[in-house]
Amino acid sequence: MNTLKKLYKKIVDSYYSGLVIMWFVVAVVVVVALMPRRAKFKYEFQKLQTWKHETLNAPFDFPIYKSDETYWNEQLEARRNVHPIFIFDEELVEKGREKLSEQFDEEYAGEFGKKDYYLNYATKVYNLIQDIGIISTAGFDGTFNDDITIDVMKKKVMTEKKASDVYTMASASEAVGRILDKDGIDECKELLNKLILSSLRQNIIFSKSMTVQARIVADSKVMPTLGMIQKGELIVSKGELVTEEKYNILMSLQKEYENIYEDSLFGQNNILFGQFLLVAVVFFSMYLILKMFHKEVFENRKRVAMIILISIFTIGPALLVLRFAPAIINMVPVAIAAMVLITFFDARVSILVQIINIMLISFSVPNPFLYFCEQIFVSMVVIFVLSKRKNRSAYFRTAMSVFVSYLVIYVSVVLMFDEKFDKSFLQNVVFYAVNSGLTLLALPFVFFNERIFHLVTNMTLMELSNTNSPLLRKLASEAPGTFQHVMQVADLCEEVIYKIGGNALLVRAGALYHDVGKLENPFYFTENQNGGYNPHEDLSTDESAQIIIGHVTDGIELCKTYKIPESIIDFVRTHHGTRFAGYFYQKALKEYDEIDENEFRYPGPIPFTKEMAVLMMCDSVEAASRSMRDKTEDAINNLVDNIIDAQIKENQFDNTDITYKDIRDAKNVLKKKLVNVYHPRIEYPK
Repeated sequence: MNTLKKLYKKIVDSYYSGLVIMWFVVAVVVVVALMPRRAKFKYEFQKLQTWKHETLNAPFDFPIYKSDETYWNEQLEARRNVHPIFIFDEELVEKGREKLSEQFDEEYAGEFGKKDYYLNYATKVYNLIQDIGIISTAGFDGTFNDDITIDVMKKKVMTEKKASDVYTMASASEAVGRILDKDGIDECKELLNKLILSSLRQNIIFSKSMTVQARIVADSKVMPTLGMIQKGELIVSKGELVTEEKYNILMSLQKEYENIYEDSLFGQNNILFGQFLLVAVVFFSMYLILKMFHKEVFENRKRVAMIILISIFTIGPALLVLRFAPAIINMVPVAIAAMVLITFFDARVSILVQIINIMLISFSVPNPFLYFCEQIFVSMVVIFVLSKRKNRSAYFRTAMSVFVSYLVIYVSVVLMFDEKFDKSFLQNVVFYAVNSGLTLLALPFVFFNERIFHLVTNMTLMELSNTNSPLLRKLASEAPGTFQHVMQVADLCEEVIYKIGGNALLVRAGALYHDVGKLENPFYFTENQNGGYNPHEDLSTDESAQIIIGHVTDGIELCKTYKIPESIIDFVRTHHGTRFAGYFYQKALKEYDEIDENEFRYPGPIPFTKEMAVLMMCDSVEAASRSMRDKTEDAINNLVDNIIDAQIKENQFDNTDITYKDIRDAKNVLKKKLVNVYHPRIEYPK
């Protein structure tokens, strides 16, 4: 039998180890797949800092690239020098001329001899206005006024003009009136004015496509480089200050090196293999540290799976941003991972995993050292703030702390490297503000992890421990004796856990719900029997035992109905372990010659955490102490020792990590508490 148990344990351990290794392999593959395939320059440098490496000479010819800001400003200036392009439309002028002639024939009623004269005159005035041109600003993407310069294309010839050199419809109308007044036309002035104005056309039309094309051409004429560095030329000496000029040359060398390396198939394969090896080593380090120094986490596959998931959901978005929009990397809320980790784990595990996450992101950012330091600093602040209090309001304070931390470290970097408080500074401040706001997504992510991995946070435990929660209110109303019992047990459990170490919130919540199954048959339990009648008198011993034992399975079903987390339901399952329903078991032994022991044994399982073991001790001791007649200190001490020793003898704590020292300390706490509860009181005078 022992051999089979060892074989079974070996198979289970092998399966679990293989499963964990597979999760880490998946994490490695996902991270490598998302990493941008960019070669990394082997030198680290900063503006206005000393060059810490060996003297560097140019390894090949390369151009000196302008900074992104300079290049962008020059392109903007080139675009500003491109004038809006308008096209002089001859066809529109001809159509207007034809319309003038047709309307004149229809409406002129003067002497026949003057008809040709006035038609020619009207046509002459029309041509005079249209030859100068009437502008249309439809589709113009800017502010139009008389002072702007425009280019007008007429008969394939481009002419530069001021906007005031051409007419608008309003100014054209005024010009026609002035010409008629100047020439002294009186006989049919109103008719001529009307016919000319109705025939005028906006014949200088804005061409968006030609303007855009001209801007593209202007952009292309702006050179991205300032000059060339020849192979072998000295770039910077060891210990020399990296001035702005040398910084620009070094950045150009880095850019050219990355371009050359990435363009080759050999370089791409090397990058991929190097990234895979690096990420695998980092995750393997996490695996080893968890296995060697955090066994309580490593041996819980749900917790390991959660760590892997948090890492992927932290690293993945950052790598995608670095691949497609690296300029906004400061907007990615890496601190979310620290907030979620410290909610479920202690500070040591949270710091370890967050360092791994930030390290893997830093491999792909342009300035890895500064990015790593910045994110580590902010993550430490998050862990410090949330480790003190983990209620929901603390997450909002943490988000504000994140923004302040980013701002402090960013300002220090700007001052240290003599950067400017310009538009880029304000832009990064906005990015950090957005980043801080996005950290509040940690709240739904915590909720998601609770549901997926069936784990509970301190926030949830505090909500469950509220005696106004629906199930506890029901227990207080329908089984008040049981409610008082669970309250006493919860207090005892907390005191013991404070002494021996453990999750006090978890054990309190588990204690409050461990007996909710008694709601199904509350009067079959002595603490709820107010009168002298006992319903067990009408039942056989085995029937009574089944009702008593059934409160465990009834409690499980009731908790599931009220959507109580699985980690709390485990306390319901295990609080009697696989022990006998003592009173009815002993009674059955006296009544029957042969009995089926399984009918009097709780279904189990036995406790598998320290907190569950503490609940079993406190539950049994508190219940037994109520029925004691002699409540002296010696009697209480003997009671505590006998009950807990019996539980040890029945192997109820074999699956827990509780030690003999913990049990001894637990006994001492229970003895002290019960003596205080049942200490003799003086009789008050009548």
